[in-house]
Amino acid sequence: QVQLVESGGGFMQAGGSLRLSCAASGRTLSDITMGWFRQAPGKEREFVAAFRWNDLTTVYADSVKGRFTISRDRARNMVNLQMNSLRLEDTAVYYCAAGQRLIYSSLGVAERYSDWGQGTQVTVSS
Repeated sequence: QVQLVESGGGFMQAGGSLRLSCAASGRTLSDITMGWFRQAPGKEREFVAAFRWNDLTTVYADSVKGRFTISRDRARNMVNLQMNSLRLEDTAVYYCAAGQRLIYSSLGVAERYSDWGQGTQVTVSS
């Protein structure tokens, strides 16, 4: 099992930037994928981005490509999500998730992730 703790959410005006971090602990991370999902009020949870630890594969939802960047801080066992050019529709609770030995086609599938953080609120205003 992996314990995940998110940080870095908050309020930002449209066009601004925020950086989310997710610290992982509890087991070896060599075969892990860490992802970010988000859920806005009244909407289903959706995939944002994922980082596969062993081969550095990254995947993004179309809605955030070119604006968000997921990266790894290997020394700290952390994954970061740099969010630029924020839009009103980026407002949501953002969740960090971890899954083991995920194949490429599963990187965006929430059900493939076994461990989840508590979530951090991101609010973008006009």
